Amino acid sequence: MTTVQDSPRRRSGPRAGDGPAVEVVDLRRRYGDFEAVRGISFEVHPGEVFALLGVNGAGKTSALEVLEGLARPDGGTVRILGADPGRDRAAVRPYLGVLLQSSGLPGDLTVGETVRTWARTLTDPRPVDEALAQVGMTGRTDVRVRSLSGGERRRLDLALALLGRPRVLVLDEPTTGLDPESRRTVWSLVREMVRGGTAVVLTTHHLEEAEELADRIAILRAGCIGLEGRPAEIAATQPATVRFVLPDGAPPLPPVPGVEVVGAAPRVELHTRDLQAALTALLPWAAENGVALGGLQARSASLEQAFLAVADGASPTAPSPSPSR
Repeated sequence: MTTVQDSPRRRSGPRAGDGPAVEVVDLRRRYGDFEAVRGISFEVHPGEVFALLGVNGAGKTSALEVLEGLARPDGGTVRILGADPGRDRAAVRPYLGVLLQSSGLPGDLTVGETVRTWARTLTDPRPVDEALAQVGMTGRTDVRVRSLSGGERRRLDLALALLGRPRVLVLDEPTTGLDPESRRTVWSLVREMVRGGTAVVLTTHHLEEAEELADRIAILRAGCIGLEGRPAEIAATQPATVRFVLPDGAPPLPPVPGVEVVGAAPRVELHTRDLQAALTALLPWAAENGVALGGLQARSASLEQAFLAVADGASPTAPSPSPSR
């Protein structure tokens, strides 16, 4: 794909000022007796990416549908640029870009016709050629939507989401079906929008994507936020891990303050909050005793560990609240 620099123009919207672009307070969403979203709260400021993570069924899409104005909340409030995206849909819509998991675009229209039709619903759309160049689809203008590959359809969805130069951008699994190169180009596009002051709400199953893009992350479980903070803060709720295999006849491991021995010999797993200190104690002991640590692996705490801990119902140590930018 070829990226095109986002326009420096920033339009006035339903609300001017330096407050949050997205405000969610005690949001609840029900389907009959089932409560899919159970009182979540967060805010996103201009020029910030906020990622909602969670396994399927955690409540991500149910929450996003309220932000997008596609559903009404069963409790709590949602504000986009100070306005209710459901009740004040006409006021919010020109400033909101949305990429759904599935757009359902008419298959008989060409790519160019689709973008031109969408542009007529917007107040300040990008030129069609620029929008398609931005997602690497310049040569596909006359191709019918039904003939596009899955990845091309996703890129077309993204072009439509960015077409109106949104001040708030909601991306629900934006890189599904894209190859690694296209995925990284999407990341570049998101960063360009953020540099221009756009607030982004993102869901993704690619934890690498969240780490690359998100300023702050909330991990959902069963409709609740189990953990929230900056990526490094969330990773720090988990211990670092050292794994190795001891040979027969090895002497007992030395006691190391702050290290928890999880596995038993010969396969040993150590958990620690200070990886360097643990290795500083372990490696000299092995050298002095002539012990070969088979398959030695040392792994820092990771976002993946925290994600799995929340998904499994654990209660990681919550990070200290981080101020929004």
